[in-house]
Amino acid sequence: MPIRPEHRFFYPIDWPQLYDAIRFRRAQGRCEACARPHLQRVFHLGDGRWWDAEVLSWRDSQGRRLRQRLRNEDLLARVRVTRVVLAAAHRNHDTANNESANLAAFCQRCHMLHDRDEHQRRRWRTLFRRKALGDLFQGPYPAVPTAPAVLKPRSP
Repeated sequence: MPIRPEHRFFYPIDWPQLYDAIRFRRAQGRCEACARPHLQRVFHLGDGRWWDAEVLSWRDSQGRRLRQRLRNEDLLARVRVTRVVLAAAHRNHDTANNESANLAAFCQRCHMLHDRDEHQRRRWRTLFRRKALGDLFQGPYPAVPTAPAVLKPRSP
């Protein structure tokens, strides 16, 4: 995830070097949660299962090989392709804590799942703020929308 400008001062000056050390030296270019390889095109089913071309096997969302073969029904219709990009994530969501044990190399999917609660909180806050601004500048929302008046012709 890109660093927001207002959060930039939480990260140390040597963040790019630390970021690369976590992603490539420690994690060896693979997601630490699901083992997807960095900058590779991966076939996946959208539910966490993905095809590992190196070992010619399907893996689950934790990176373990699937023991059972997938059924052929609708398999081709469900397969999607994603280009995997690794990012460094803070395990405890504290951007001030940049110790190696607190950092993890996650792919886009695992990073979004890891930050799900924070994203939901930000979404709620944004919607709440927009509604408050609407109340402030446009007045309170009407309880029932008013229908336009219909003109009826007069009878003689």
